[in-house]
Amino acid sequence: MKLGLHIPDFTWDGGASALPGRLTEVAQLAEQGGFDRVSVMDHVWQIEHIGPPEHEMLEAYTTLGYLAGKTERVKLLTVVTAVVYREPGLLAKAVTTLDVLSGGRAMLGIGAAWNGDEASGLGLFFPSTAERFERLEEALQICQQMWSEDDGPYHGTHYRLERTLNSPQSLSRPHPPILIGGAGERKTLRLVAKYADACNIFDSPELAHKLDVLREHCSREGRNYAEIEKTAQLRFDIGENGERVDETIAHLRELADLGIEVAHGTVIGAGSLRPLELMAERIIPAVADF
Repeated sequence: MKLGLHIPDFTWDGGASALPGRLTEVAQLAEQGGFDRVSVMDHVWQIEHIGPPEHEMLEAYTTLGYLAGKTERVKLLTVVTAVVYREPGLLAKAVTTLDVLSGGRAMLGIGAAWNGDEASGLGLFFPSTAERFERLEEALQICQQMWSEDDGPYHGTHYRLERTLNSPQSLSRPHPPILIGGAGERKTLRLVAKYADACNIFDSPELAHKLDVLREHCSREGRNYAEIEKTAQLRFDIGENGERVDETIAHLRELADLGIEVAHGTVIGAGSLRPLELMAERIIPAVADF
């Protein structure tokens, strides 16, 4: 099993002026400790279950570009890009740029978006749920076309591109891995089966059922279920001094037994660095053979 570090909270000691240094320390320590990937949220305000909207939030792709210059090995992605916040052609260009400048370490994490409050607050486009899912599927098609040899037009219901030229091309071939976030059984998991290289499903008692639904969609789409990387989104709360390390390892074994290949999530207290050190010392080596 691989582990991924998700960084959703930038409200750290020292305020904005200290953010670059602490973010660098967090990402580099995660890389040195053996984390496989580092992600940030694609939000412009902090989300409710983490903190008030006034708390610090960095724009996702600017942050990933910064992290590309501060790391050497970890994969870099959003969990997950809000599809309607950027035109798909520009999104494909941004992920391609991240991939090239990071030496082939970019992933496209993408979803249908959900935070209407921040969208209306900053005037971002936010249509109905049905339309957002329609746009998600078209965006996936556009990204795949831009990462192919076909630079012809794309004419969909919502997007119209007259030439899908993408130069330079991504270093990751055939394209940066596509991860779709969410576990909606009718739409999201169908799109995973049809387009994605990885899923991202919240760790919950329904996880096994959601994987079974994904397996059914793969069967209908003629897709090999084993080709899709199974990623679970969770919280690593190991205690200030590692009091819950053993409990965490036991739970990760349970996830691995379900077929989860990447446990990706927030490390509580990561900004203080010590929990990341404990993850590197005690958890990452223990789960490597799961």
